[in-house]
Amino acid sequence: MHQASATVSQQVELGSLPEWNLADLYPGLDSEALKADLARAEAECKAFADTYRGTLDAMARSDAGADAMFAALKRYEAVEDLLGRLMSYAGLVYAGDTTDPVRAKFYGDVQERLTAASSELLFFGLEMNRIDDAVLDATVAREPLHYYRPWIEDLRKDKPYQLDDKIEQLFHEKSVTGRGAWNRLFDETIASLKFDVRGEELAIEPTLNKLQDTDETVRKDASNALAKTLKANLRGFTLITNTLAKDKEISDRWRGFEDVADSRHLANRVEREVVEALVTAVQEAYPRLSHRYYKLKARWFGKDQLDHWDRNAPLPKVDQRSIPWDEAKQTVLLAYAAFSPRLADIAQRFFDERWIDAPTRPGKSPGAFAHPTVPSAHPYVLLNYQGKPRDVMTLAHELGHGVHQVLAAPNGALMAPTPLTLAETASVFGEMLTFRRLLDQTTDPIQRKAMLAAKVEDMINTVVRQIAFYAFERKVHLERRNGELTADKLCELWMSVQDESLGPAIRLGPGYESFWTYIPHFVHSPFYVYAYAFGDCLVNSLYGVYERSNEGFVDKYFALLSAGGTKHYSELLAPFGLDASDPKFWQIGLSMIEGLIIELESMEQTS
Repeated sequence: MHQASATVSQQVELGSLPEWNLADLYPGLDSEALKADLARAEAECKAFADTYRGTLDAMARSDAGADAMFAALKRYEAVEDLLGRLMSYAGLVYAGDTTDPVRAKFYGDVQERLTAASSELLFFGLEMNRIDDAVLDATVAREPLHYYRPWIEDLRKDKPYQLDDKIEQLFHEKSVTGRGAWNRLFDETIASLKFDVRGEELAIEPTLNKLQDTDETVRKDASNALAKTLKANLRGFTLITNTLAKDKEISDRWRGFEDVADSRHLANRVEREVVEALVTAVQEAYPRLSHRYYKLKARWFGKDQLDHWDRNAPLPKVDQRSIPWDEAKQTVLLAYAAFSPRLADIAQRFFDERWIDAPTRPGKSPGAFAHPTVPSAHPYVLLNYQGKPRDVMTLAHELGHGVHQVLAAPNGALMAPTPLTLAETASVFGEMLTFRRLLDQTTDPIQRKAMLAAKVEDMINTVVRQIAFYAFERKVHLERRNGELTADKLCELWMSVQDESLGPAIRLGPGYESFWTYIPHFVHSPFYVYAYAFGDCLVNSLYGVYERSNEGFVDKYFALLSAGGTKHYSELLAPFGLDASDPKFWQIGLSMIEGLIIELESMEQTS
């Protein structure tokens, strides 16, 4: 069966899958509105620079400094919103089919023009950070500038790592032909790869989906197809990885970052010691989490070890069915509504107003995401929905992101973005609400066991697997300082962290060594991955607070999401009695995962 016919039959089974309406941003690639906004963005960036370059220090010292700087920031924010709208549209169009040369050219052209235009704005943050601390603090303390205090305080954290204006401009403008170009090469390569599974030519998403097939031979064939194609393209992925790691090392060295992950911690507004405490806690928990669970799962399959293609296999003797889109939609919305009707109302808009793109299509970006676009518009969600139970949880996850982005938007373009420390809160919490509702409604012991197992696997994938990814990245970037890494070396580093994290009950057979190649986070956002573990452990703790005493919880939860980037994570967690700087904090979340594994162990064996 060819992929086209397989897709048609699948969509009949799943029902009508929504495709997003990007006209809320622009009517089309050649629309007059888009052309006008591109020209306006370029002109406004230049006009802003002509007006304010070289004036900020004197402005801050003047009697009307607070008013003048507030006006400048309002104008700067409006330009950022316009640039963000244009780039978001180009990125979403491109994500719809990264193999389409028309879309790829459009994306590349827009990116080049906006990079050149925004280089005119670089002076603003650099100049502001050269203002004497005492002078700026005094000015920021006055109204109306005080409104932007959170953004200015965040900006000041970058001060020690900023370079001369001309160097910053060079870094910025060369990003299109540097990191940006390598990112795009990775995306287009991944999207164009074909995997031969039993004579069926599949893209990467449908192939990965077959690793959850009920038939072990299908899972094995899909895994072998992945291994064959990824190995054939190993040279290209190795070059991309080496180049980006070296690019990051150069940037870090010039800026003065000590550790390979320090720039990520700074961007996340999280302290290195907090991340190290999380990583240590998870790695120490490997034996009682992943090792323990996979040993249990192997026993369910009647084996001493599971092959790597069986790691996410559905449990034996459990009926599997495709979940139609409408059922997935109602499942998530009802779970959200049980927590808060307001939460469900916001999520409903994503369906009613066509903010979701759900079908799997050739060339479409793999995986899933929620793109916030800009506060003057609204978020969009991309899925590759294929009717698996995990796809329902992915819908709950991405809608959580989307709701968070809608609630944070009123803070404006500068303060709506949420640091990664809290960026996964609403998404993981949305998954937990959906899981708990489904579990409470499940009385059949076999189905309940399957649901608990699926949740444990999701948690292990989110916590254990992502920390193993982080460990892999650390090894790669540290080793790269000594010279280029061969494909064999990269595969060796990958296998070392996978073996350690998954444990002896998973057999990592030939072919698995190249599976690092398709993980997009390593390319797009180095060291991002620990944010998933951070978010999952945090939400486990947060959900525990909700279960113990939910009085006033909903209001505090909405306040957390609505804050966007206006407050530090420690300030937002304090009303819940949570402190992520306490090393014991991480044990709360890890204990919840362990508790579910213990519950599975205690269940009577069902035939």
